[in-house]
Amino acid sequence: QVQLVESGGGLVQAGGSLRLSCAASGRSFSTYAMGWFRQAPGKEREFVAATSRNGEITDYAGSVKGRFTVSRDSAKNTGYLQMNSLKPEDTAVYYCAADGGFWGGSNLAKYDYWGQGTQVTVSS
Repeated sequence: QVQLVESGGGLVQAGGSLRLSCAASGRSFSTYAMGWFRQAPGKEREFVAATSRNGEITDYAGSVKGRFTVSRDSAKNTGYLQMNSLKPEDTAVYYCAADGGFWGGSNLAKYDYWGQGTQVTVSS
C-alpha cells in the first residue's frame, strides 16, 4: 500500500502559479502510476493530469494543457503538479492518486489510493 499527502495549495491571484506536491510513503512510489484530479464545490471530481509509472508518459485535461505540468521524483517519493497562469475556474480541492499499474490515465476508477486533498483558490 501507499499513503499520499498533498501540500502546496493556497490562495493565489489569477495569473499566478502554485506547485502542488504529493508525498508518498509505504510501498515505493516508483511502482505506481500517478494522477491528479480536482473537485470544485457542487461538481464531480475531474481529471487534471497523469503520469506513467516511469514518468515518461503524461496526459492532461484540455482545460489545463499548456498551463500545468505533472512530474515525479522517485528518489524523493514525491509527485508534483506545477500550475501556471491560474484562472478562477481552477479553484478546487486537488487530489493526487496512485494506480498500481503502469498507467492510470483519466479514469478515476483505476486509482487505488488517494490523498486527502489540498485547496487551491484563485481570485480574480
